[in-house]
Amino acid sequence: MGLFSGKKGLVLGVANDFSIAWAISDKLLAEGAEIGFTHLPGEKMERRVRKTVPKDAKLITPCDVQKDEDVARVFAEAREAYGALDFVLHSIAFAPMDDIKCNFVNASREGFKTAMDISVYSLAIVARHAAESMPNGGAIETLTYFGGERVVSGYNMMGVCKAALDAAVRYLAYDLGPKKIRVNALSAGPVKTLAASAVGDSDKLAGLYEAVSPLGRNITREEVGSAGMFLLSDLASGITGELLHVDCGYNVMGSPGRAIEAAKAGATL
Repeated sequence: MGLFSGKKGLVLGVANDFSIAWAISDKLLAEGAEIGFTHLPGEKMERRVRKTVPKDAKLITPCDVQKDEDVARVFAEAREAYGALDFVLHSIAFAPMDDIKCNFVNASREGFKTAMDISVYSLAIVARHAAESMPNGGAIETLTYFGGERVVSGYNMMGVCKAALDAAVRYLAYDLGPKKIRVNALSAGPVKTLAASAVGDSDKLAGLYEAVSPLGRNITREEVGSAGMFLLSDLASGITGELLHVDCGYNVMGSPGRAIEAAKAGATL
């Protein structure tokens, strides 16, 4: 018997086997969960997801989170396939490339609207329908990043979106608490994903985390997967409205720490 034996859920946002959403899903499946998956509309994205997730998944369906009716359809299909849901993982974020690459001060109004709609409001509409699918309570989890708490060079507009997402988690936790539904966010250190490849200087972040974090290393995909699974499990039954950092302690540092001594010794970051 695993932690998720008999539990059923929906994962929105797996792109391929490098996705954090898949790292978490893999751990959930290993603990006995039954999971339905969504993918971006289009045959290419469907092929990627089908190549990654279990072939016997009862639900693999497209979802355009900018369309309320599409989100409603997805959850109706999930209820038909699985009945009541126990957990939902939201791993969705997007901003137009031009608006990610430029400094936030130069971002376009339309780009901002699009980024906030897909990256933040999507959690609200997903949570609304998830609540309707969780009559016995449950857990909702989203993925955030430290760039929403502090300035991370190259993260630009997505940092502003993640700050809004963090606030959304807290308000949704309050709204859904009476329904016994927990809402939390996982903030991982640098992980190589399709999304991370769009962020400027992302290739330098892993080395920075190794130099500065208290543990003196970067996180692994397996560690992120385990932490994400934990937040959705009954082991975290008393946790809601929280942002859990899985970054080897990087977020607690107020200075470069031991990296200063390394630099003095002639090392380079």
